Amino acid sequence: MNSSHMILNAFLRTEKGVRQSAVDKYLFSVKKNANKIQIKKAVEDVYKVKVMSVNTHVVPGKLKRVRHQLGKTPDWKKAVVTLKEGQKIDLT
Repeated sequence: MNSSHMILNAFLRTEKGVRQSAVDKYLFSVKKNANKIQIKKAVEDVYKVKVMSVNTHVVPGKLKRVRHQLGKTPDWKKAVVTLKEGQKIDLT
C-alpha cells in the first residue's frame, strides 16, 4: 500500500459522522488490511491536517437474499480519525 489515495476508500457522510465532526472526529471507509499508522499518514497526506488518534472497526457484512439463495455482502473497515485541536477537514 504505497499511495495514500489507495488506503482511503471514501469519506463517510452519515448522521453520526456529521455529529462527530463538531468535535473534530471524521469517519472514513478504508482498505481492510490497512493499519492505524497507514491510515493516519494517508489522512495527513491527502487532507493536509494533523491527526491525533485513529480508531478502527471492521464492520461485518449483512446477509442478503437473492431469490432463493442467501448471500453476504463483504466486510469493510471503518476508521474514526480524531484531529488535533484547531484542525478541520473542509469539504466545500
